[in-house]
Amino acid sequence: MSNITPSQTVGPYFKYGLTPGNDYAWNDAFSNDLVTPDVSGDRIRIVGQVFDGEGKVIPDSMLEIWQADAQGRFADPQDTRAAPNAVFKGFGRCGTDAKGGFEFRTIKPGPVPGPGGKQQAPHILLAVFARGMTQQAITRIYFEDEAANAADPILALVPAERRATLIAKRERGDVATYRLDVHLQGDRETVFFDL
Repeated sequence: MSNITPSQTVGPYFKYGLTPGNDYAWNDAFSNDLVTPDVSGDRIRIVGQVFDGEGKVIPDSMLEIWQADAQGRFADPQDTRAAPNAVFKGFGRCGTDAKGGFEFRTIKPGPVPGPGGKQQAPHILLAVFARGMTQQAITRIYFEDEAANAADPILALVPAERRATLIAKRERGDVATYRLDVHLQGDRETVFFDL
C-alpha cells in the first residue's frame, strides 16, 4: 500500500523578506515600488483589495506584477528590444494589509506585440497567491482610458460582460491612480487565465 502525500495550499506566508513593508530590519528583495531613477514614462499607482468568494477581504494574500516599460519592452533576455542598461525591471511584489488592500507604484506600460503580430493594449500581468489556493491565479490589469483596449486580442477572448473585471478605473487625485479589486470567486469573480 502506498501513501499519498496530501496537497499543500499556498500560504499562509512567512513574511520575513517575502513581501515588502519595512516590518523587519531587512532590505526587501522585492518591492511594490517599481519606479527607478532612470525610468521614463507616466508614473502611476495601482490600488485595490482582494476578496474571497463570500466578499470578505483577504488580509494575507500576496500579489506580483510584471510589466513592460513605457516603450513596451520587457526586462527579459528574450525581448531583444529591451534596454539592457535600464534599472527598471518591471517586477514587483506586495502583500495585502488588514483590509485586503494593496498598492503598486510604477509607470504606465506601453503597448506590446501580441499573437499573430497584433498589438496588445498596455496592460500589467498580475499573479495572486492566497491561502486555500494550490497555485497562483493569473490575470491582467488593463486601463480604462486606453482606446487600444477595443482591439486587444487577449481582451477580445474574454466575454464582453466579464471584461470589466480586468479594467482598472482611474481615480481622481494628483497622482494617476487606478483601482482594480480582485475577487477570487463568486458573482464578481475576476477573469483569470489558464497558462
